[in-house]
Amino acid sequence: MGTTAEQKQRMRAATAALNSMHHEPPDGFRVVVCGKGGVGKTTVTALLARRLALRGMKVLAVDEDPQQNLAFSLGYPLEAADALVPLSRNFDYVEEKVGARPGEGWGLLLALNPDVTDVVDRFGVHLDEGIDCLVMGSVVQAATGCLCPENALLNAVIRYIRLREDEAILLDTQAGVEHFGRALAEGFSQTLVVTEPGRNSLQVALQAARLAADLGIPRRHLVVNKTRNGADREKVETFLGDDHPFASVIYLPFDERVLDTEPAVSALLDDPSPFVEGIAAIEELLLACSRSGRPAPG
Repeated sequence: MGTTAEQKQRMRAATAALNSMHHEPPDGFRVVVCGKGGVGKTTVTALLARRLALRGMKVLAVDEDPQQNLAFSLGYPLEAADALVPLSRNFDYVEEKVGARPGEGWGLLLALNPDVTDVVDRFGVHLDEGIDCLVMGSVVQAATGCLCPENALLNAVIRYIRLREDEAILLDTQAGVEHFGRALAEGFSQTLVVTEPGRNSLQVALQAARLAADLGIPRRHLVVNKTRNGADREKVETFLGDDHPFASVIYLPFDERVLDTEPAVSALLDDPSPFVEGIAAIEELLLACSRSGRPAPG
């Protein structure tokens, strides 16, 4: 028997009701950090995590960048690198949660909403000063159409961590944010896009911010790292123009000490400098925005 117009209307109403019942993330600090490779976003993420922990906040730093350097930037020893297996390569855990191992083939029945509430306790790197680091590994870009076991797991992890309570969450990701789609839009209210003053880096930053805006992430902030002089600022301002998707633009000066201290960059916070003052300004801005809820885009 066919579906009547009245039944279709009821089905549409039920679907709309279900779509409106998304879990709202708890009040807190939820920030995605993205940008072109090599611009310093992992350094910025690590320093923000350290400063938030010094405030007494519990911090979860999540590494989805393909380079997977966040744990080392936070002080995890390089000699223990072999112990850091990203979730996307932890085939036993992927199979346990999703029901299939990566590479087993197409057409498998996958659990798309697995229970991953144990992921931080089992695989998080517990650092000092109240910081946990979770190394996720990279997802396949959404444009490839890959519904594979590792992608199903990582998307479930993103949906879970955005609901964790009483915790500041920093997600260090790749240049774009579209591969996580609605999971980010519903859980993360701010995007920190890190760039250098160069045109290529600025183009990537602008694209990332527009993607974040399309997803509905309400606040996008631009951090121009490695700024040398007023000419760099003028170059950035000319490129952006007056009609850009950023709520704010923050400049971080070039600081040779960043290269001297890496991979562990926490020592930078021990000595005052214009660079550290810039990190503090970013921290205060993000905290102020997180307290004010989900404001309209700037």
